[in-house]
Amino acid sequence: MRSRIRDRRGRGPRGPGVLPATAPGQRVVRPQPDRRAQFDKLVLGIVTDVDERWHDRLGLVEYAVEDTPLIPDDWDDDTVPLSSLIRGTGGNPSRLVLFRRPIEQRGATREELEALVLTIVVEQVAELLGIDAEDVDPRYRAD
Repeated sequence: MRSRIRDRRGRGPRGPGVLPATAPGQRVVRPQPDRRAQFDKLVLGIVTDVDERWHDRLGLVEYAVEDTPLIPDDWDDDTVPLSSLIRGTGGNPSRLVLFRRPIEQRGATREELEALVLTIVVEQVAELLGIDAEDVDPRYRAD
């Protein structure tokens, strides 16, 4: 009795088992930077700048990036939040969460995305500090 392996219909192997490293016509596939990783890097740069400037007054703040916000069923607003700020209580730190997907949908270019992230971070830090957003970062523009 013949053992059944991958050649059920007698056609033979479908293609080479292993391609040579320099096969003619073989396209070299280079991994593209992940959009999530690029966004995280952008947020980290902005948050680091702002946090270094205001660390003494801010205290302990956790910064996070999530893909999308969890919106309750009874949400009556037509807009989707871009960030969430939870003030710290007792020993718990304040927490600033940026939502990647809604922010990316509003920024068409890298510059627009950077300006939007800067605006969100600066306005939330200003809220924590109780000062005007213009005083938090010189790059901030209210428009």
